[in-house]
Amino acid sequence: MTASRTLADRLATRKPLIMGILNVTPDSFSDGGRFDAPDAALAQTQTMLDEGADIVDVGGESTRPGHMPLSAEEEQARVLPVIAAIAPLTRARDVPVSIDTYKAATARAALAAGAQIVNDIWGLQRDPDMAAVAAAFGAPVIVMHNREQPDAAIDIVDDMLRFFERSVALARKAGIADDAIVLDPGIGFGKTPAQNLDALRGIGRIRATGFAVLAGASRKSFIGNLIGRPPAERLHGTLAAHLAALALGADILRAHDVRPHVEAVRIWQAIGVPAVSGGNLV
Repeated sequence: MTASRTLADRLATRKPLIMGILNVTPDSFSDGGRFDAPDAALAQTQTMLDEGADIVDVGGESTRPGHMPLSAEEEQARVLPVIAAIAPLTRARDVPVSIDTYKAATARAALAAGAQIVNDIWGLQRDPDMAAVAAAFGAPVIVMHNREQPDAAIDIVDDMLRFFERSVALARKAGIADDAIVLDPGIGFGKTPAQNLDALRGIGRIRATGFAVLAGASRKSFIGNLIGRPPAERLHGTLAAHLAALALGADILRAHDVRPHVEAVRIWQAIGVPAVSGGNLV
């Protein structure tokens, strides 16, 4: 069974999936420096698996505002030892590992080391080799909307849909099946605070394209702006945003705090999934 089929099968169950975040960076906005050593990353992976994570997302380059870009070699030096360290754990639990990178060289090395999914914050559009690398490994792709700079004058949801058209075309051209493509509105990336809310509200319109959708609002600054809390104290706001995303059709939630999300989703499912129409709750 290929990695793309495995993810497609999991999504087909309609059970929302929880992607646990494993940042192996010294400078991420929320948890930089906590898990950059392989032993610490291994312990955190064990915790997330025990708490019910469906995917473990490994990232080696901070993408917070003002971050310093890394070379592919520096990024690989961070992520490859961690992927090797956690692979026995994730394989034993049948939990796929995703590599959070926009560099094809890093994606190739990570997939060869045992990662199974590519999570690209530039939606296959920054590195021209990215789609081909994912296709060569039979890896699903998560394509995120992004912009170099926010533009308050645009309709952000229309912009996302146009962006995704380009990303999907690149994926299809490389031979990636539609059920191996996940769309991510890119909360906190190239958007004003108001547009982050618009992007969340627009998840229904994105889901109406027929592709699975990932929502990643965990601890983001727009939540802090609304509730006046630092990143480590934004769990309640994150849960509210993510449950709203589920109600609008999201399939995957990317989160720092796995157990609260697993428990919240369990209650949400028990209550029943509300209908969506045109991106609005009905």
